[in-house]
Amino acid sequence: MDVSIIIVSWNTRAVLKNCLDSIYQKTRGVSFEVIVIDNASGDGSAEMVKRGFPGVILIENCRNRGFAAANNQGMAVATGRYILLLNSDTLVMDQTITETVFFADYNPEAAVVGCRVLNKDGTLQPSCFMFPSIGNMLLSSSYLYKLFHRSHFFGREGMTWWDRDDTREVDVVTGCFMLARSEAIRQVGVMDERFFMYGEETDWCYRFKKAGWKILFTPAAEIVHLGGQSSRHVSDKMIVQLRLSILQFIEKHHGWLTYKLACFFTALFFAVRVPMWLMVSVFAPERRGQAGIKLRAYFSGIVQVLSAFSSGLAREGSV
Repeated sequence: MDVSIIIVSWNTRAVLKNCLDSIYQKTRGVSFEVIVIDNASGDGSAEMVKRGFPGVILIENCRNRGFAAANNQGMAVATGRYILLLNSDTLVMDQTITETVFFADYNPEAAVVGCRVLNKDGTLQPSCFMFPSIGNMLLSSSYLYKLFHRSHFFGREGMTWWDRDDTREVDVVTGCFMLARSEAIRQVGVMDERFFMYGEETDWCYRFKKAGWKILFTPAAEIVHLGGQSSRHVSDKMIVQLRLSILQFIEKHHGWLTYKLACFFTALFFAVRVPMWLMVSVFAPERRGQAGIKLRAYFSGIVQVLSAFSSGLAREGSV
């Protein structure tokens, strides 16, 4: 088997069907299996898979186990030379999976390969990032990366200046499309399940790099990523969770002082956004609902970061 395609789904029935359709319609020239892990969806996602895609290996969880744990379930039964982690809210383009597998075959030093990710309207979606650091967290706390998105300095964390138009080595590729070499996984282990959602691919890439593997990006393949189809159900909590996952990464891989500084810059990230969204809620009534979600998230984030500063987020150690 060339590639085992693992899709974790939580209440994404409609987009999951479209994703599965795109896989079977657009993938030729490689052997593949599809493994869907349903994280206790309540929208009939599992039933749709059973009826419409009987060849899919379906694992049904009785509770939402999170992204990392569910992917690990899929990897436990996967038989492919490569493991492709694919979000349920994606559409693969013609020969995307085939081209990525071929690229990985020609680059045996790569543990992970990522591809170009597009929004629904065809615009580019950021899909590669640098590892979290105090410098990068300081820059992301400001809005300067939005004002100077072509700057190599201000846009360094998200590599906003890069059009994802050439092959290069990167730190992290996002988990919406992440082709991992099974040999490398056997060496470094599966995903750290302490990361419930967000941060798990950053931790995984970091561990691959520490073991001497490369993380590569290729523009030869593309997907469309609708984005946030699961997290939109709890969007205010997910805004906070994304930043807390970065803190969790810092706590796991760096020292006490770095973690405390990271807590400060995370609180700063939330705090500097509060005045802007207060203004939106006052002067843009049509966006008041969105502003309310943002403000709840940022105030909650400040409280949780202050708590994390005192008690910590994750235990030391690795998988």
